[in-house]
Amino acid sequence: MTITYVTVTYNAADVLQRTLDSVLAQDYPDIVHLIIDGASTDGTQEMVNDYIECSNDSGNGHRIQLMSEPDKGIYDAMNKGLRSLDGDYVCFLNAGDFLPASDTVSRIAAAVAESAPAVLYGDTDIVDAEGRFLHHRRLAPPENLTWKSFRHGMLVCHQAFYARTDFAIATPYDQQYRYSADVDWCIRIMKAADKEKVPLQNLHMVVANYTEEGQTTLHHRESLKERYRVMERHYGRVQTFLMHCWFLVRAVLKPN
Repeated sequence: MTITYVTVTYNAADVLQRTLDSVLAQDYPDIVHLIIDGASTDGTQEMVNDYIECSNDSGNGHRIQLMSEPDKGIYDAMNKGLRSLDGDYVCFLNAGDFLPASDTVSRIAAAVAESAPAVLYGDTDIVDAEGRFLHHRRLAPPENLTWKSFRHGMLVCHQAFYARTDFAIATPYDQQYRYSADVDWCIRIMKAADKEKVPLQNLHMVVANYTEEGQTTLHHRESLKERYRVMERHYGRVQTFLMHCWFLVRAVLKPN
């Protein structure tokens, strides 16, 4: 089984190294790492070239590809990654995010059911800007995930969502969204899996360390507005409104 990681970068040299190191350290050979760079000017490309050389020297079997050219934003870059896919599963691992241990991919591959699930999903830990553990992600994946589960929020982090490549390629990111196309993408993939009656699989392990200060955090208000639109699109206006009323009540009633 081959797993492809897509890392989108633009002038990300200050956080990218830990992402590259975490993939380089994997003891699983069948890994493809696509770095989709938006024509960085800060040394990102040189860092990736060093990474390619280190990987080749290590003989770990990984295949690394760098594409560097201007793009129209993060989801345009992710769609470029989708158009370059091969292998069995894909995960989008952002610059600054990283795999938690050197055997993470080996454990994922060993856990995959023979039925070839449409999605493999797991847990996420939150780290600070230096990569230090802060806490487990507040929203945890349910035992049995479906596309309807995201009515309660994005219960699986984008970086912990491994999509089978045939579903991923058939589901490009919707670029009408600037900050929340990942939420929409995950829902649409799970909808397609449900339509074809292909199962999803809980990996029951932490599969990603997520850096808290990402683009969604920096543009929190705009992201929340977009997520509301995404939920209306998939779950309807009335149900989305009622669910957000419950979110508000829950936040008020939550003890300090």
